[in-house]
Amino acid sequence: MAKRALILVEGHRSNGPLYVQAAQRLGLHPITLSADPTQYDYLPVGKVEAIQADTNNLDVLMRECSQLRSSYEIAGITGFAGRDESVYVTVSKLCRHFDLPGPNPTSIEGCYDKFAQRQLLAEAGVPTPAYRVAANATDVETSAAEIGLPVVLKPVVGSGSSGVRLCRDADELAEHATCLLGAKHIWRSSPRILIEEFAQGPHYSVDTMGNEVIAIGTSDFGRPPHFVPRGSIFPAPLTDGQYKCIADVSLRCLQALGLGWGPANIELRWTKRGPVAIEVNPRLPGCSTPRLIQLAYGVDLITEHIKLVTGEECDLRKGHSQIAAARFLVPDRDGTLDWIDGDSRAAAETGVTEVELYVKPNTLIVRNGDDRDSIGHVIAASPSLARTEAILQRAVGLIDWSITPFPAPGEQKQSGTA
Repeated sequence: MAKRALILVEGHRSNGPLYVQAAQRLGLHPITLSADPTQYDYLPVGKVEAIQADTNNLDVLMRECSQLRSSYEIAGITGFAGRDESVYVTVSKLCRHFDLPGPNPTSIEGCYDKFAQRQLLAEAGVPTPAYRVAANATDVETSAAEIGLPVVLKPVVGSGSSGVRLCRDADELAEHATCLLGAKHIWRSSPRILIEEFAQGPHYSVDTMGNEVIAIGTSDFGRPPHFVPRGSIFPAPLTDGQYKCIADVSLRCLQALGLGWGPANIELRWTKRGPVAIEVNPRLPGCSTPRLIQLAYGVDLITEHIKLVTGEECDLRKGHSQIAAARFLVPDRDGTLDWIDGDSRAAAETGVTEVELYVKPNTLIVRNGDDRDSIGHVIAASPSLARTEAILQRAVGLIDWSITPFPAPGEQKQSGTA
């Protein structure tokens, strides 16, 4: 009998190893298809089969999967996005082609293009920030004037807050528009910029599976104009009324976009007019969110997602009542990382469930103003929010590093902490 395989298109620094481990626990053989498998450190560690393939080419992936079917029973196909979320469009089309469980390709494409997504949400009456789309600097300036500063500028296609900036005045607007339209930002298609009203208020992240709200968390970010994640808490401290309001808007987002299958992540801000939808992603979020949800609610979304893509029945029953939180380690300067330590001491703190460093000494630190700026994270859980936050504060305080700035020669090393 042929071994059952789970095809993973590309990989992911945080979620990739979890999918591999969960697939193996479920008796599946994970196979990664990637344009460059060597970029994923966890593949050789887990002895995971990896095949180099052009993951931007649907026909190539269809041929690879067809060849694999001669040796394996392909039980399911899923994947991960890096800077380009088109991977999810490709995955949905692969599932459709091989008659495997998967999302509707049309719905995924509607999310992939943020302008198209905005239009669909607005047509359905979902509260969103005011928005415009532009292809040149003049249109950006006109659109911002119509909406009113401050505005957020972002590429129509992208992920991880890459290229997303808050523009508070005309100078910041012109500078970032020039950056996005110039050579600094890599476009896979014709440049288009989304200009949107800055929705001010607490940020919430809603994770769903099918048409069910599984978790609502809250996040905080670093200093503007960037949106660099600093931490997350699950569940978010909400009243029953606030929870219901956020859940209702989230489910309306799914309905408007035709996302009734699989995982989705909805980002909202609670403004003067209540929850406003910022973005809908037809996937599980990265970073530490799946682990926080498992700690807080007892639901392993990664395992349940694999069950779903392989045609098995999901178990989304909640079984925990902890407060789980993560704090990301973000440097305050560019340069060469001389050393980083304290992770073992932090991991030994009672209540700390995970400490992970993404970098090693001699790594070049170049901040991008997005989620790539983080160099590690700490996760803690306890029965109360105050206790969890105290645990995190103690643990993060034990981690330190030194960065030598560049290119200023002769300048003394500067130390930094989280």
